[in-house]
Amino acid sequence: MILPVRRLALLCALGALGAGLTACGTTPAAPRPPHPAPTAHRAVPTRPPTLAPGPAGLPPVFEHGPRTAGKTVALTFDADMTADQGPRAAAGEHFDNPGLIAALRTLKVPATVFMTGRWAEEYPAQARAIGHDPLFEIANHSYSHYAFTADCYGLPTVSGDRMRADVERAYTAFRRAGVPDPMPYFRFPGGCYDGRALRAVSGTGVTAVQWDVVSGDAFATDADAVAQDVLAGVRPGSVVVMHCTRSAAPATERAVRTIVPELRRQGYRFVKVSELIATASGR
Repeated sequence: MILPVRRLALLCALGALGAGLTACGTTPAAPRPPHPAPTAHRAVPTRPPTLAPGPAGLPPVFEHGPRTAGKTVALTFDADMTADQGPRAAAGEHFDNPGLIAALRTLKVPATVFMTGRWAEEYPAQARAIGHDPLFEIANHSYSHYAFTADCYGLPTVSGDRMRADVERAYTAFRRAGVPDPMPYFRFPGGCYDGRALRAVSGTGVTAVQWDVVSGDAFATDADAVAQDVLAGVRPGSVVVMHCTRSAAPATERAVRTIVPELRRQGYRFVKVSELIATASGR
């Protein structure tokens, strides 16, 4: 053992005589223990970028990235399904769009999917696959897709005392579906919000994400018209709103196949919303 040898060496140094000195001189040195293998440092996950709260602690509202930080653009897709649409899905209506997701993968386009919790419950395998694909990030679009204000495109409304719970319930649905790291970004159903709605979700820690380019793909059947609306509106730092629902936006996949190569030809780079927010916040 190493400890007794060290004690014996200490006695020698203190002047043990005669045989003690001889013993000290002849005691073989104890083998040094091997250096321990370097400990692998586990990567500490970084917190997704968010914007600082606004006045009175209200969630900030992000519409686009900096216009002077290069030609970047974020395509975002709302995976809408309202809480009461289960019977329609059971009857065969498709609120998903796997062809669109496949096209984005083929084109190697990063994107942010704003998903409702009800959509994740209806299509858990797809939600999980999107959430595990590094090409994409999943953000919150409420659980129910009920509006947070009155008179919002005919959507049912959620009461003020249930708004925060609706946001939190969506995150619970994502976890149950196996989505690993949903982002702390929230898009109001229909994009409709007011001061009351912002106050209601202020405790969730989200950044509200809107857009500055409307694709017009909702209920559109003319893919070329959708593509032209996007191409005419994109500027550096733009956030484009589109949809990931076959029944409500049947032309989106075809439009994307036109939009992506043309914007790349113009020198644009596709990014997720998180990259635009990181640039805006100086991270």
